[in-house]
Amino acid sequence: MAETGTSTIALSGGQSTAVKIFGWLGVVGGALLIIVGIVAWIAVSNQLRAENIIVPDDASAFQGQQVAGPLTAFVQADIINHHALEASGGATYAELDREDPVRDTMMNASFLRASLFTSVVSFGIALFAAGVGVMFILFGIALIMIAPSRKTAAA
Repeated sequence: MAETGTSTIALSGGQSTAVKIFGWLGVVGGALLIIVGIVAWIAVSNQLRAENIIVPDDASAFQGQQVAGPLTAFVQADIINHHALEASGGATYAELDREDPVRDTMMNASFLRASLFTSVVSFGIALFAAGVGVMFILFGIALIMIAPSRKTAAA
């Protein structure tokens, strides 16, 4: 007789119940992670929209669009850096003399870029949370499916 490569593990009624409970906890926890990820994404997007930042025409992409997502925020940070370096003759904040009047412009540009990059990271974390939520749900469903039902366990 040839083996099919499958094996069976017998679980007691309590073990089967525990596996199902952990499966449902995974499904619920995953759903919560997805909700938190969506709420965070919307909150960051709304805050960016409230600033009414429009990507300038000389940006590499998304010209004329409002900054409201990770890509537009990244492009806006890039063009701010481009404009700041243009104003400073290519020198960074740290390279400018302390008395140089352009240093304040470079400092403001640096702060703006850091804020925009923080929003880009926030979008990434929100997406990551939602992705982990999807995985939790899938693993939870798998646990629920492999745990024998009470009728099967009693037989």
